[in-house]
Amino acid sequence: MVARRLDMVRTGAVCFVCGWTGAVQAQTQEDDFLGTIFLGESKREVQTDTATPQTIVDQDEIEDRQAGTVAELIDTVPGVTLVNGATAAGSGINLRGFGANGTFGTDQKILIQIDGATKGSEELYRIGTQLFTDPFLYREVEVLRGTVGSFEYGSGVVGGVVRLETKDAADFTGGEVGFAGRQTLEFSSNGEGITSSTILAWQPSENLEFLANYTRRTLDTQDDGDGNPINPAAGDLDDPSWLLKARYTFGNNRDQSLTFSLTDTQSDQRDVPYDSFGLADFGNVDRFIQNRTATLRYNYNPVGNDLIDLTVELAYADEEVTNDPITPGSPLLDADHRYETTTLRFRNTALFQTGAIEHSLRTGIEFIRRDRLDAFAAPGGTDNRVAVYAVNEMALGQAWTITPAIRFETSDIEGSTAPNDGEFDNSALMGGLSVRYAFQGGWAVFGSAAYTENLPIIDDLGNPDLMEQSEKARTLELGVSYDALDVFTGGDSLALKAVAYDTRLWDATSYGSMSPGTGVIEVDRRGLELEAAYTLENGVYMDLNATISTGEALREDGTTVDWSENPADSLRATFGRRFGEELDLSWEAVANRRYDEGGTVSPGFVVHNLRTTWKPAVLDGAEVRFGVENLFDKTYTPRLSTRPAAGRNFKLTLAKSF
Repeated sequence: MVARRLDMVRTGAVCFVCGWTGAVQAQTQEDDFLGTIFLGESKREVQTDTATPQTIVDQDEIEDRQAGTVAELIDTVPGVTLVNGATAAGSGINLRGFGANGTFGTDQKILIQIDGATKGSEELYRIGTQLFTDPFLYREVEVLRGTVGSFEYGSGVVGGVVRLETKDAADFTGGEVGFAGRQTLEFSSNGEGITSSTILAWQPSENLEFLANYTRRTLDTQDDGDGNPINPAAGDLDDPSWLLKARYTFGNNRDQSLTFSLTDTQSDQRDVPYDSFGLADFGNVDRFIQNRTATLRYNYNPVGNDLIDLTVELAYADEEVTNDPITPGSPLLDADHRYETTTLRFRNTALFQTGAIEHSLRTGIEFIRRDRLDAFAAPGGTDNRVAVYAVNEMALGQAWTITPAIRFETSDIEGSTAPNDGEFDNSALMGGLSVRYAFQGGWAVFGSAAYTENLPIIDDLGNPDLMEQSEKARTLELGVSYDALDVFTGGDSLALKAVAYDTRLWDATSYGSMSPGTGVIEVDRRGLELEAAYTLENGVYMDLNATISTGEALREDGTTVDWSENPADSLRATFGRRFGEELDLSWEAVANRRYDEGGTVSPGFVVHNLRTTWKPAVLDGAEVRFGVENLFDKTYTPRLSTRPAAGRNFKLTLAKSF
C-alpha cells in the first residue's frame, strides 16, 4: 500500500506542476499535498544543500501568510499537521504523526523553542498547546523534521523541532544609527478580527540597538463554510503580546556581542469550557494564560581564530495557566498550572581541517531545570538535567558530507507532594549519522540513521513504574535533491527535495488508556515528504509541498491497529507571478486525501487561497496585502482537528515602515 501511495504522490506532483488548473478543478479527494517551497523569487527556498529535512520560513513569508497563530506559519511545511490551527485555544502542532492530539497539547515527541527557550511541552489534560504567542513577534521559523537534526536542541525528539527567532532592531534600522519602525494593521472578515502591531527600533550607535514590539490581536467567534460558529462557547480572543530586545556589540573588531530578549503573551477567557478541544463537558472556567520567555545570549567569534565561535545562553520560560471554576464539577476546573524552565547552555563551533577533510564541529553542554507546580491530575516537582552533545559536519571535497552526532543526557526528577514525591535518576546516550553525496549537475543523494530516548518526565510521577522506563525511537531516512538553473529554458530555476522516512517508537509510556490492554506500547510510521520550486525569468513561480504517510500501533494486548494520530496525505501547490518589486499575485490550492483507516473517516477536500502583495514605489516603505482564505467557503474538518475549519475569510493588511 505504501508503494502504491508513493506512486500516487509522484504522479500527483507531475500533474500539479504541468497541469495545475485541471488538477485543482478536479478536486479528487484522492490526492493531497501540502506546500510552499521556493527557489529564486519563489515563496520559500528549498534546503537542498543539507541531508537534514529542514524548512525555513523567513520574514517575507511570515508577512505573506497573514497567519493568526504561530501554528499557521508552518502548516505549509511537509510533515506538519495542525490540530485546530486557526485558533490559539485548543490548538497544536503535529509533526510526522507525533505531537498534539485530542487529549494533550503535546506527547513530548516534538520540541518547540523561542530564542532558545523551550516552550509548550507540558501534558495538561484537555487544555491543548501552551504555545501562546503571536506571529508578529518573529523574524524566522525553522522546522527540523525527524530526529537526525535534533541533537543540538534536546532529547526524545521523534517528530521534529520548531525553532522561532524574534525580530532584531537591525531588521529595521539596517544597522545604521537612528530610529526606525513599522506599523501594521490587519483585518479579517471571519470573526471580525483586528490586529495592530507597532515596532520601534533605535540604534544610538553602531554597536548598540534596541527594539520594542507591541501587538494586540482581537477575534470574535469564527464560522465554518455553512455559517455555523466553530467554537461559540470559547469566547472572543483579545490577546496582547510584546517583545523587548537589545543587542550590544563590542571587543576587538566587534567580535563579541550581548543580546537580551523578553517576550510576553496573555490570553484571558471568561466562562469558557475547560475542555478547549470541545470533546467533553467538564464544566466552565475563567481561564487566564500568561506565557513569558527571556534569553540572555553572549557570543564571542574572534577574527582570525576559526576554532572559536562561542555562545553562552541563559534561557528562561515561564508558562502559567489559571482556572477559576464557573460551574461545579470536576476538580480539573480549579487546577492552576505553572511550569518554569531555565536552561544554561555553552556551545561552540570550530572550523578546522584534517588532511583532505574540512570539519565544522559543533559542541555544547546544557544545564536544564524545570519546576512544575503541583495540581490536580498534573503532579508537581523538579527535573534537573545535564546534557552534552557533539555534531561534526565533515566535508570531503565537493562531493561527500558526513555528519555524525552524539548526545548524552542525565535526568534527576523529584516530586514535590505525596504520593508523587519520589526521586528518580535516568540517563541516555543517543546519536545519529547522516551522509550526503553531491553529483555534478545539481543532483545529490543522502541518507541518515538516528536513535533517541525520551527520558521519564514529571507527568509520569503518578506511576513509579513509568519513571524507570525511557521511550526509545529510531528513524531511517533516504532522500534525493536537485538544484539547478536553466533547466527547461534560459533563466529558469528548479529545486526539489524528497525524503522517505521510517520511524519506530517502542517502550512507549505516553499513550496509556483507561481501557485495559488498549494502551499503545509501540508505533511504526513511514512516509514520503516532497518539496519543490520552479521559477521563470519573467517572475512566474510554482511551489509544491506534499506528504504521504501511514503508521500502525502495537497495543498492550498484542493487537496491531492503525495509529490514531496518522495525518491525512496532503498536497499544497502555489502558483504565482511577481511583477518586479511592487506586485506579487499567487493562488494556493490545499488538498487532503480522504482518510479511511481503522474505522476513522476524515473526508478529503480541496480549498483555495488567494494572496496579493503590493508595495507601491511612490509610497516608500508602504505595503498592502490582500488575501482570501477558503475562497469557495467550503465546510471541512481537517484530519486530527476536533472542530471544523474556518469558512471564507477576507484579510487586509496595511503596513508602513518608517
